[in-house]
Amino acid sequence: MQPDEIDWKIIDILRKGHVPNIAIARKLGLSESTIRQRIKKLKKSGILEIKALINPEVLESKLLVVIAVNLKETKLLDIKAKEIAELENVLHVIAVSGQYDLLVEVLLDSNRGLMKFLTDTLTTVEGISTTQSFIALKSYRKFV
Repeated sequence: MQPDEIDWKIIDILRKGHVPNIAIARKLGLSESTIRQRIKKLKKSGILEIKALINPEVLESKLLVVIAVNLKETKLLDIKAKEIAELENVLHVIAVSGQYDLLVEVLLDSNRGLMKFLTDTLTTVEGISTTQSFIALKSYRKFV
């Protein structure tokens, strides 16, 4: 399934924040049941996921970290990316081109949390050759 023009309008509205289906329906001139059905179809097809996001910038006890990962064998890229994505505290994993194989975004409690993640959690994934960590000093318009 690929979203049509109405689906994209619904997605654009929802990307700005929580909006009740009835408000979306009024804005687009459609029935609430049509909006509900379209959202259900978008979710079922894996295009849309609705969840609460937090702003790590305003949470003093949270540390946002991007970890660049290189694998021993790039043929295992998809398998290792999925494995890392399932680890505790991992927000998302991106396979990238360039110097690194993967970028892993994690939300941790402190520098100690980062140390624990690197030494205890990430090491459970075999096949990682190197990592480099980047601690976010300040984030802009970033909700996780």
